[in-house]
Amino acid sequence: MIIGAGQAGVQTAASLRLGGFKGNITILGDEPVLPYQRPPLSKAYLKGEMDGERLYLKPAEWYVAQNVNVQTGKRVTSVHPEKNIAITADGEKLNFDYLVFATGSRNRPLPIKGAGLQNVFGLRTLRNVDQLRPHVGTDKNLVIIGAGYIGLETAAVARALGAKVTVLELADRVLERVTSPIISTFYDGLHRSHGVDIKTSTNTAKINGKNGVVDSLTLSSGLTLPCDALLVGIGIVPNIELAADAGIACDDGILVDERSRTNIAHVFAAGDCAKRTILPYGHIGRLESVHNAIEQGKQVAAAILGKPLPKLDCPWFWSDQYDVKLQIAGVSTGYEEQIVRGSIKDNKFAVFYFKDKKLIAADAINSAPEFMIAKRLILDGTEIPPQLLGNNQCSLKEIVAHY
Repeated sequence: MIIGAGQAGVQTAASLRLGGFKGNITILGDEPVLPYQRPPLSKAYLKGEMDGERLYLKPAEWYVAQNVNVQTGKRVTSVHPEKNIAITADGEKLNFDYLVFATGSRNRPLPIKGAGLQNVFGLRTLRNVDQLRPHVGTDKNLVIIGAGYIGLETAAVARALGAKVTVLELADRVLERVTSPIISTFYDGLHRSHGVDIKTSTNTAKINGKNGVVDSLTLSSGLTLPCDALLVGIGIVPNIELAADAGIACDDGILVDERSRTNIAHVFAAGDCAKRTILPYGHIGRLESVHNAIEQGKQVAAAILGKPLPKLDCPWFWSDQYDVKLQIAGVSTGYEEQIVRGSIKDNKFAVFYFKDKKLIAADAINSAPEFMIAKRLILDGTEIPPQLLGNNQCSLKEIVAHY
């Protein structure tokens, strides 16, 4: 039984079947649609370039062919691992031999008066985007709280659709929690050049409404902004309550080992909700990414099948904004040195991050070769002189051949 119909849940089912698992597989999802990709929601789907069915991770026929029972609109309210039973909201009791929590995450709520008004949105589900889309057209005033990737991706699409966009960020710079000042400065300038009004070091005091619908925001400075729709993008919260209530060890995530096993032998967790040792760094954390969901889904399947661990990949992420593709290799937290390769002016460069003389991460802007090379060097733990990667006269092929 897999609770959660996202990337991690579907990958677990697919890897189990690929590995020869002959038993029943049930995926329980609380949304009324087949499992789908979430990254395109703030990009191609919001823009209208991708329809709902193209988001599906697998077509309906795949589940039939693989004998995977997908139950949509099915919410699990309690789990009893000692009895191998899960109970749904409609009172149904479901049995399992193995249980996988792939419960994902939810939008972090905004603790401000007026957050419950109509036209105040998060961006996590198909329904969220379907509700938001009518409010990002020509001459609409869209305000976004949070200058992370979701906020900035949405801002880029909204501007392309003709909306007036204001981004409010409590921190001193955009993307402050996830990247370096170099990348923050680049994206700040990119969005301003497309007409986005970015206000950093800004706190929202109150969300104002008329007839139950948001119509403006009042900042702590006293400034009032017109607002036809408000998008809140201030991070996510892992969905761990179901697991915690069942006696599963949790700490801002469901704690798992290298095989995605919890503290209960036949119970596993994968994806946004799981917290594990992040290789090659050795620290405990959660990774909110497609890479992590796929990797952990494969780990769960291997553990259930009694097979060796699948090969690990370097953590990777991406973001599309306007005509700029950002590809991220590794995790830059705690970096000690940074080196730029390429041309920031030409929107084609990479920032490499080093710690203890080793490359730990890279942000590649329209620079796919740098991204691919970085993934390899990070995973191998290669010690490489930072100035060498920053030397544009030295080709990447020569650098890799030497190291």
